[in-house]
Parts: sequence; C-alpha cells; structure tokens
Amino acid sequence: MLEIRDMRLLVALAHHRHFSRAADVCGISQPAFSARIRKIEEEFAIPLVRRGNKFMGFTREGEVVLKWARKLLGDVEGMRQEIDALANNLKGKLVVGTIPTALPFAALVSTHLRAAHPNLSIEIQALSSRQIDIRLNDFSLDAGLTYVAGADPVHTERLYDESYVLIAPQTLAPRLAGTASWAEAAALPLCLLTPDMRNRQFVDETFRAIGAHPNVVMEANGFTAVLVQVASGNAATIAPKIVAETYFSAQASVKLDLVEPHLTQAIGLTIKEQSPVPPIIQAFRAAVRRAL
Repeated sequence: MLEIRDMRLLVALAHHRHFSRAADVCGISQPAFSARIRKIEEEFAIPLVRRGNKFMGFTREGEVVLKWARKLLGDVEGMRQEIDALANNLKGKLVVGTIPTALPFAALVSTHLRAAHPNLSIEIQALSSRQIDIRLNDFSLDAGLTYVAGADPVHTERLYDESYVLIAPQTLAPRLAGTASWAEAAALPLCLLTPDMRNRQFVDETFRAIGAHPNVVMEANGFTAVLVQVASGNAATIAPKIVAETYFSAQASVKLDLVEPHLTQAIGLTIKEQSPVPPIIQAFRAAVRRAL
C-alpha cells in the first residue's frame, strides 16, 4: 500500500519530469529515489513510469495512481488546514488555473485572499479552458477561472460577463473615440491569440457569423505579447475590456467598444466537489465574492 511519502515522490516526479531534480526536492539521493519508485511498481506489479535514457512520462496505470496520489495528498493537506484554521492561522498552497482573459480578475482575487490569509501561498497558471478541465480532473489544480460555455455545469458558478473592445494604434483606428463594429475590426491588421485558445475561437466564430474575413497578421499565446505588438504600432487586437483596462495604457492607442454585434462571454469559477470542503477552498470562494 502506498505511503504518504511514496505519493509525494510520484507527484514530485510528475511536476519536475526528471528523476534527479525530483529527488533533490524530496531530499533524497537520485538512486534512492529511483529505487523507491521501482518498489512502488513492484507493489502494484505493473510499470508506472516509462523509462528510456531519461524520464518519458507515466504509463496509463501510472497516471491513474498519480491522480489518486494527488487526491489523497490533497485530503491530507485539507486536514492540516482545518486544524490550522481552528487557530485562525490558515496556511498552505492554492493552485488556480485561469484562462488568459481572466488573469486580471484572478489577480484581484489573490489580493483579497492574501489580505485575509497572509500565510497562504497562491500559484496562478494561465491555461486554456481545456487544460483547466483536464488538470481539475487529475487534481493538479485546486480551482479554475474559465468560460462557462463548455465547462462542467454541475461544478461551475457564473461570476461575470466578459465584453470586448478593439485596441488599435491611432494610425490604424477607424476613429479616436466611441465604438467600432466587428466588420471594421476585421479590416485592420490584427494580432490575436492562437487558435487553440477559447477566446480566439469565440472571436473567429463572431467574424464568421457576420460574414467577415479578418486580416490576422500575427498570433501569440498570451495577451502580453499581443499588446506589445499593438503598443509598437504593428497591429490592432480584440481583447476583453478588463484586460485592456488592466494591462494597456499606451498613449498612442485607441480603445473602442465593439458593437454590431455587442457580445459577451460568461466567466465562471469551477471547482470539483469535495467533502469535506478544504478550508483553503472556502477561503478562495470568499475572496472571489469580495472581488466581484
């Protein structure tokens, strides 16, 4: 039967994907680490790790064991947190996956959470909605901020609606104030997120719906790179209003609300059901409510 220390070894190996680095983090030698992994495999009588000249990932059986190891370690951590909470000293680490467009809101939630519980550690990871779903299911995330459309309806709570603006250099903008239509946006050289991101898919769906053919000249997998292109005058972009207001203040740029059509996307909080609910999740939910 797996011991807690065995579970920690497996999770460390999954995180670092390297035997020596995982061993260093766990405070044991690499040979001892490898021997312990092989001992776990002997107990299950199946290979859990795919090996070559280096670590090559987990077998299908190994992924199952890893998922349950994360779940059980989470339960152990939840028990410790509940004990700490009795002394009003909540500690621990919360890992939140968020779609890129919700990063400003995630930062605001983190501010409220840290103000209430300064001993908490928070890790925010920018992920696609699909990655968030996968990692919630394998227990490598505690919570996710994602699009409501396509998310698990049982475990997803609607938070707010995302609206969109055109951000363009003054030399490209159709006007300096007011609104712009999606058709006008399509005519500009655009820098958008890559097609695997749900935001980009939503943008493409909108252009198709109005019969427009956007002039996409650049793509990036995050809004930081996209907004750099806009600030340099190379292209315009379409971004959620919260992203434009939080990250973009270039003086020689124009922000125009997008209309014709005026569309929104719902953003939600998704957390897998747990019983009992870990105190760190209760604290996170409370911080989300304060941030709205």
